Amino acid sequence: MRTARWLPVVGAILVIGVCAAATAGAVFWVRATVSPRSGPAAPASPPPRAATPTPLPPGVLSEARALEAAFIAVYERVSPSVVHITTRATAFDLFRGPIYQEGTGSGFVWDEEGHIVTNNHVVEGAEQIEVIFADGTTVPAALVGADAYNDLAVLRVQVPPEKLVPVTLGDSASLRVGQWVIAIGNPFGLDRTMTVGVISALGRTLELSDRPLGEVIQTDAAINPGNSGGPLVDLEGRVIGINTAIRSPSGGSVGIGFAVPVNTIKRVVPELIARGRYPHPWLGASFFEVTPAFAQAFNLPADYGLLTVRVVPGGPADRAGLRGATQRVRTRLGDVFLGGDLVTAIDGRPLRRVDDLVIYLENYKRVGETVTLSVLRDGQPLTLTVTLGERPAE
Repeated sequence: MRTARWLPVVGAILVIGVCAAATAGAVFWVRATVSPRSGPAAPASPPPRAATPTPLPPGVLSEARALEAAFIAVYERVSPSVVHITTRATAFDLFRGPIYQEGTGSGFVWDEEGHIVTNNHVVEGAEQIEVIFADGTTVPAALVGADAYNDLAVLRVQVPPEKLVPVTLGDSASLRVGQWVIAIGNPFGLDRTMTVGVISALGRTLELSDRPLGEVIQTDAAINPGNSGGPLVDLEGRVIGINTAIRSPSGGSVGIGFAVPVNTIKRVVPELIARGRYPHPWLGASFFEVTPAFAQAFNLPADYGLLTVRVVPGGPADRAGLRGATQRVRTRLGDVFLGGDLVTAIDGRPLRRVDDLVIYLENYKRVGETVTLSVLRDGQPLTLTVTLGERPAE
C-alpha cells in the first residue's frame, strides 16, 4: 500500500525532469545556431555618418540673400499702401426673402486725396463698401467711378493724411517675360499676403463673356479669390498691374494669373476720378471676320480682314466714307452680307479678328484721335481716315 501511494509522486517528478531536459536542449540548439561556438564575435555596426553638405559656389548665397532682402524691402514699402475691401449687398429670393451677401477683395492707395483703386468686379452691385487699412483702421468708402470693360473702379475714403501712402507707378510697356513680380493682397481674407513669381507672358487676351480684355500680364505668382484689386509690383516696388483674374479648374491658384497692365490703369483711372466713367473710342461699324475658305467661296480680293457689314448712320466710320454690305446671301450656314469694304489693317496693323480691332482701339487710342484704315473696295486698295467717337452707353 505504501509503495502504491508514492507511485503518482514519482511519475510527476519524471515528467518534470523530461520537460526540463527538453527545454535546456532547445535553448542550447538555438544558441548554437545563432552564435557559432568558435571564432571572434561579429563587430558592431558603426554609427551612421552625417552627410556633408555640398558647398555652394562662391557668390550664390550672397546673391540669394540680396534677392531675399529685395523681397523684404518691397513688402515693407508697398504693404502700407494695400487695403482690404469688404462689400455688402442684398439680393431678394422669391421664397426666402432678402438674402445678405458679403464680398472681399483688395485695393491700393492712389493719391493723398483718399482715392483707392480696385477691380470693378470687387465692388460691382455693392450697397456698402468698407476699406481696412494696414493698421486696422476701418472706414466706409464711396464709389467715385467704374469701368466694367477694363475692370477698374475708384473709391474714396475720408481718413487723416498720414494713413494714405500712395503707390509708385511703373511702366508696363518696358516689361519683359521672366521679370520677378510680387503680388500683395488679401486672398481668402488673409490681410496683406505676399506671393512671388515671374512674368509668364505679355499681351495676353482674356476672352470674357461679353468682351475681350487685351494686353494683359500673365504671372505665376499665386493669385487667389480676394487678391482681386491688389497691386502686382516689380522689384523696385512699382505697380506694374492690378491683379484681376485666374484660370483654374479648382478655383484656387494653379500658377496662371492675370493682371491689367499699369499703363491701362494710368489711362483709365484719371478719367474715372474726373467724370466717373471712361469714354471708350468707337468706329461706328460692325464687321465679319474673313477666313481663307470664306474668301475663296465668295471670291474676295484678300483671304483675311474684316468685312464691313453695317455702318452706323452719322457715326465716325460713316463720316469717313466706309461702306457697309450691299447684298444679303442666304447659305446653309446662315446669312452672309457681301459688298461692303474689306478692312485689312488699322494704322498699318493687320486685322484678322474683330478682337484685334477692339483691343487696338481700347489700348492705344482715345476719343477724338484719328486712325487710318486700309481698305479693299471692289478689289481696289484705298485708305480712309476716321476720327474716333465715343462708344454709346449700352
